[in-house]
Amino acid sequence: MNFNLILTEKNNNNNIFNIILNDQKNQNTLSENMINELTSALDIADKDNEVKVIILSSKGNVFCAGHNLKDLNSQRLQNDRGESYFKKIFQMCSKLMLKINKNNKPVIAMVDGIATAAGCQLISSCDLAYSSSKAKYATPGVNIGLFCSTPMVPLSRTIGKKQAMEMLLTGDLIDANKALRIGLINDVFEEDSLKENVFQIAKKISSKSSNTIKIGKEAFYRQKDMNLEDAYTFTSNVMTENMLHDDSKEGIEAFLEKREPNWKE
Repeated sequence: MNFNLILTEKNNNNNIFNIILNDQKNQNTLSENMINELTSALDIADKDNEVKVIILSSKGNVFCAGHNLKDLNSQRLQNDRGESYFKKIFQMCSKLMLKINKNNKPVIAMVDGIATAAGCQLISSCDLAYSSSKAKYATPGVNIGLFCSTPMVPLSRTIGKKQAMEMLLTGDLIDANKALRIGLINDVFEEDSLKENVFQIAKKISSKSSNTIKIGKEAFYRQKDMNLEDAYTFTSNVMTENMLHDDSKEGIEAFLEKREPNWKE
């Protein structure tokens, strides 16, 4: 399958499938097209019996900057002020995250850049995550009037309550060492050795029984996150409603115009 916004590499020697976000001009944002391509690539890897491990990586200095705010904001001109589109995008994104969670193969995030909002959600949804020392992480929706409600779902299931709330309430960037300390990622490597180390870990996992990994992964999430689907349905609706509030409109416009927002609520 031909992709426009991602690249794929299959290492037959190690049974590793690398999905690479490659929309650098848009900071690898989760646009509708990007979500569709990632979903398709995950399906391909899931159904390929030769693939035992999936790696999710990126090109450029930004791993993923979350949703495409320009696309979202442009939909406010619709008769429903964009409600149907907002709901579609947030539900599509939630299904993508669930597809990572429910994929038969382990999915490893290899982060060598900034990951914010739904980009941080993407990393939190992966089974494992490894970072270069230059990577940074944030859930900054609160800064633009759009609380990171859907990113909150895997984030709150990955790190502790107070650490998650600090990220969600302040919107501040944290560095790789703090991300490691709070459990958002598994380890930190120097930039020039990140890929080598991550592929070594993937190779180690790929040497295990695929069926055992499949059974174990499914069992892990069934016992740990029994209400995950309900949480995603709820938070997709919350984010849709949030997008209809005046402050999210103002906050996003201020962000796009590079000015301070004038809050109404």
